[in-house]
Amino acid sequence: LAQSLFALFASSLAISLVFAIIPLCHNVVVLAVVMAVAGLAMGCIDTISNMQLVKIYQKDSAIFLQALHFFVGFGALLSPLIADPFLSDTNCILSNSTANASSNLPHIRKSLVPHHPGNLSHYDLPMKGMVVTRVSYAFWIMALINLPVPIAVFFLLYKERMVPCFNSSSHPLLSADELAMETRPAEKEDLSTAAQRPLAAGGHDDLFSCCQSKNFRGASYTYFAVHITGALVLFMTDGIVGEYSGFIYSYAVEEPLSVVHKVAGYLPSLFWGFITLGRLISIPVSYRMKPATMVFINVVGVLITFLLLLIFSYSVVFLFVGTASLGLFLSSTFPSMLAYTEDILQYKGCATTVLVTGAGIGEMVLQLLVGSIIHDKGSYSFLVCGMIFGGLAFTFYAFLLFFHRMYPKPSSDTDDASPDKPAVMDDTGQYQR
Repeated sequence: LAQSLFALFASSLAISLVFAIIPLCHNVVVLAVVMAVAGLAMGCIDTISNMQLVKIYQKDSAIFLQALHFFVGFGALLSPLIADPFLSDTNCILSNSTANASSNLPHIRKSLVPHHPGNLSHYDLPMKGMVVTRVSYAFWIMALINLPVPIAVFFLLYKERMVPCFNSSSHPLLSADELAMETRPAEKEDLSTAAQRPLAAGGHDDLFSCCQSKNFRGASYTYFAVHITGALVLFMTDGIVGEYSGFIYSYAVEEPLSVVHKVAGYLPSLFWGFITLGRLISIPVSYRMKPATMVFINVVGVLITFLLLLIFSYSVVFLFVGTASLGLFLSSTFPSMLAYTEDILQYKGCATTVLVTGAGIGEMVLQLLVGSIIHDKGSYSFLVCGMIFGGLAFTFYAFLLFFHRMYPKPSSDTDDASPDKPAVMDDTGQYQR
């Protein structure tokens, strides 16, 4: 737990520093390095926060994962609203020769549709002159908004007596959390021991122990198959989130829909808005419904929505309806799949790392793939790609259900070193290994 909290503290602090530095980068290589650091920090936060919620709350983790990912969607919806007042309505760089640049912008923007990239060379955009953009303020505001996060993590470290230089006299916060299944009663364990003891939900000694080969000895092939198929489902669904939010604007302004640019700009916001709404709805729903059922509804809903979008591809109204529907169905896929997979694998936390990595790779690769296909084949291929990805997600989920049925049932004589070792409940009601 101490390693995880220190990693969260360093990563969240790094994000504030990166956002403060971005406006000061005047070289694209420096900017690329800074953005890479931000990506590493966000990846650490994503993995550790999901993994620790699974290890602490175990069977109850589905609700907390839904809440976590609601705030992910809420942040994605809120951050453009913070940046919007600081975006320039005209060209960011003004020069004497381009005094009327603002009048050409709608025409230039229309040419930025990826279907005809060759037209870009016909328009001269000024690269030297007086910079008039105020977007730097947006980055600095975001850096300040994020700053309370590392402060809160440091406060948690302090309360848990994990900061070497400070000794708190108060009781640790997590030992009083009745929802944490790994917590022992305070009278049975000395507070100083409890502060130093990591949460060993899966019998791991440290943050990286799930990568050690000794934990894979005696594992059945279904153990690895569950990891792989779960990661492939999220590879497809998170990839759909990335490619749809990234290219729905380009698809809408192209023929045959030819939506007005300002109206088309609402589509990504609508998509993220319904993702956020869906995650909010999923918090109470996950209390009543099994994660496996929620994932099934999600992948089937995504497949049907893309099918209807293809059938009604000439309808602007249905494009908006389909975008909202797709956001709802994709909203709870990640946390539900995480809870379902960890439930199969007895809440060890290693599956979380595999699933988060698979989702991140999918979001990166499918955007690149769809962008190149739209460039070569036209905008209609955007929906065809989504349909294919949705079909693959459903197929991989069917394989996951099959491997779940084949996965060995927990038994009391399972080898302690085996990854298939289940969590058993003692007579005090506490989950132990």
